Amino acid sequence: MRSTHAVTLASSAFTTAEPVATARARGASGPRTVLSCEALRKTYRMGEVDVRALDGVDLFLRSGELLVLLGVSGSGKSTLLNILGGLDVPTSGRVFFGQTELTLADEEELTQYRRRHVGFVFQFYNLIPSLTARENVELVTDLVDDPLEADDALALVGLGDRLDHFPAQLSGGEQQRVAIARAIAKRPGVLLCDEPTGALDFRTGILVLDVIERVNRELGATTVLITHNAPIAEMADRVVTLADGRVQSEHVVAARARPSDLRW
Repeated sequence: MRSTHAVTLASSAFTTAEPVATARARGASGPRTVLSCEALRKTYRMGEVDVRALDGVDLFLRSGELLVLLGVSGSGKSTLLNILGGLDVPTSGRVFFGQTELTLADEEELTQYRRRHVGFVFQFYNLIPSLTARENVELVTDLVDDPLEADDALALVGLGDRLDHFPAQLSGGEQQRVAIARAIAKRPGVLLCDEPTGALDFRTGILVLDVIERVNRELGATTVLITHNAPIAEMADRVVTLADGRVQSEHVVAARARPSDLRW
């Protein structure tokens, strides 16, 4: 998927020249669209069978919004998130980041996109056991020009007193918050969270959701949160439900709930 023209992803600043369908969907006076896809399809070959993980998905993400991507296991949520984050490529369709079409980018350009513009938070924390919380966060601060200091990122997620603790000395929720601090230390424009509470109990999950909401509100990162847990959708600006690789429904939340008010 090599571009025939220069694809510039190195700058942290970008402008929006969005697809017509996306512009129509949001309305001319709405917030800027920072990431979008059109007619996205992804097919995997499993032995003699083709498995269609995505089947014509159209989606747009507005600047600064918190979007919950809801669906059961196997609905295509993680596949979609991986493509939006530049970790995977579609079988067909188009993906746009600002005015850049990511589906024309090569591997190096996708690496620069992930490195400079996207923060990832996964269900499992992927911390390096031999490094402290501060050192785990510092791993990413050399990748960008204007990072948050590791201490500041950890303070933002409520771990200012755990800077020198190793992962084995932290609870599961604290480890997930270190992972969030690592993701936001780059000051990403887009924060992608794949089942960030899936391995946590209810009380700890609420703490992690509160951190994600705070990052979205205070840093302004456009945030996508994948979950199969329907009550979590109440904290979103907008909810998109996937089923069988397609967008089943979409609705705007009238008033975002606080994570502390969620129950499941």
